[in-house]
Amino acid sequence: MSFMNWTEKSTEVLRQGGVISPDERLPWPQTTVMGMQHVIAMFGATVLAPILMGFDPNLAILMSGIGTLIFFVMTGGKVPSYLGSSFAFIGVVIAATGYAGKGLNTNMGVALGGIIACGALYTAIGLLVQLVGTRWIEKLMPPVVTGAVVAVIGLNLAAVPIKNMAANNFESWMQAITFLCVALVAVFTRGMVQRLLILVGLIVASIVYAVLTNGLGLGKPMDLSSLFNAAWVGMPSFTAPVFDAKAMLMIAPVAIILVAENLGHLKAVTAMTGKNLDVYMGRAFIGDGVATMVSGAAGGTGVTTYAENIGVMAATKIYSTAMFLVAALLAVVLGFSPKFGAIIQTIPLPVMGGVSIVVFGLIAVAGARIWVENKVDFADNKNLIVAAITLVLGTGDFTLKFGDFALGGIGTATFGAIVLHALLNRSSRGA
Repeated sequence: MSFMNWTEKSTEVLRQGGVISPDERLPWPQTTVMGMQHVIAMFGATVLAPILMGFDPNLAILMSGIGTLIFFVMTGGKVPSYLGSSFAFIGVVIAATGYAGKGLNTNMGVALGGIIACGALYTAIGLLVQLVGTRWIEKLMPPVVTGAVVAVIGLNLAAVPIKNMAANNFESWMQAITFLCVALVAVFTRGMVQRLLILVGLIVASIVYAVLTNGLGLGKPMDLSSLFNAAWVGMPSFTAPVFDAKAMLMIAPVAIILVAENLGHLKAVTAMTGKNLDVYMGRAFIGDGVATMVSGAAGGTGVTTYAENIGVMAATKIYSTAMFLVAALLAVVLGFSPKFGAIIQTIPLPVMGGVSIVVFGLIAVAGARIWVENKVDFADNKNLIVAAITLVLGTGDFTLKFGDFALGGIGTATFGAIVLHALLNRSSRGA
């Protein structure tokens, strides 16, 4: 297939500080390793989101791989992105299902119907963009808006590792050691080791944790029993959707947030690679929308292009779509392996938390980079106010309720940024 014709580049390009473009790739062994790093980068959030909603994490991994393959085909292999579980669904899914926060969500079916409705709306927006062009969507969501929304996603997630992934002072210190390991790898190593900063940092921090706990008894020791007992191959839990009008109306508007996320991610990758990806915007929306519908139909979460993986690309300067094809295929295989789930469960929570701090921080910086690369003028009070309010709404998780419907921090930040920019833009023109 023509969209799988990548130009091979040697690792010497990396040693010289070069960039691997979307239509290029490293030799397949290195590309495979980079794909593995992207699986690890998405894993924490892709697993955490379904757990918070009472969904099956292994199924979420499987559907993230299938969704990424759908996206790859829909975009002709031209847009480097990984599709993982979207946090934008958490608040509305909990509200629609009445999920209590522990175990399996017994009312999952109605949420799945809403997720499919959201995917259908998202796909329709993509078709409209494909038919009439991108001008209207870019006018609705200029760089000041998309940059703020992308940054907010990272900032809104910041509390997850800091407040929920360290139970005591020792574990907080382990988080600090972990992000220090990643930082040291990022700055003081070279070549492929530097490009694998997330994976290498996680391994080093896990070894440190094992020495301090299993060896010196300073904290909760690593338990490998579940790893030894888990089966190599097993089926995830599939669930059929239930189409409830109330839940569909509650969940479908998340499509607007997904559009803002995807648009921001495309702009971020465009800025980092120097390749204009606007021509693929409609196809990217359609790919994400179809992937969300397929995931919801099987019992998985809604999916979105992942800023976590964009953060990794920003750090490694490798943007090849080939590594996302590898990552997707790995995720599909791993989705059928309880053993893989057990491996991830053996990674100490504070170590995963430390890595999450780095990745979520990189997401926030990717949003700021959209502003820088698009030369957003913050001397203009309109841009200044839109960005300032959006960042605090999202970071503070500002929530608005409309009867039974609740719009959480990322939602209020997204809609707030769009509406506020439109209002202030019109007012400034009138003046």
